[in-house]
Amino acid sequence: MPTVPRPPTSGPAVSRRTALRFAAASAFGVASVPLLAGCADDTDSDTEVDSLVAQSRLARRDAAGAAATIALLPDRGAALELVRAQRTAHADALDAEIARAAGTYPDGTAPTTSAPPSPTPTAPAPPPGLDQLRADLAESQRSAADSARALTAHRAGLCASISAACGTYLAVVLP
Repeated sequence: MPTVPRPPTSGPAVSRRTALRFAAASAFGVASVPLLAGCADDTDSDTEVDSLVAQSRLARRDAAGAAATIALLPDRGAALELVRAQRTAHADALDAEIARAAGTYPDGTAPTTSAPPSPTPTAPAPPPGLDQLRADLAESQRSAADSARALTAHRAGLCASISAACGTYLAVVLP
């Protein structure tokens, strides 16, 4: 069998000592990334939580509107109950994310997102009707879509799915 000549080499391109230095520097760099993440500004997170609080309030408003509209339109009760139940689930999911982001207070209690009770009772509002509910859902859809563009990661996905659900209510469930 003929032998194939090897090209001449002038030694290793990287010495063992250089490779060890590079590995040590890389390990230090990788280990310091989480430490630098702790120096990040929390204002972005606060802005995201504020956006989620607004979305939660809209979801609760829509759920209450759907529940009130059932009394006006009992023949559309199944569709309206679906909207009520799912908008309540949206609000619960948003509240869970808000609580997760806020953590807990030093005394071990969790923060709440509900407003304090009003000192003066207000007269109950008349049921909104189907047209008002559609307008509210359209507003919620736009608001959730706008929030999804400004949020990051899981929160953006949550708001995007809420926006899509509101669009489905308008186009399919309550045409």
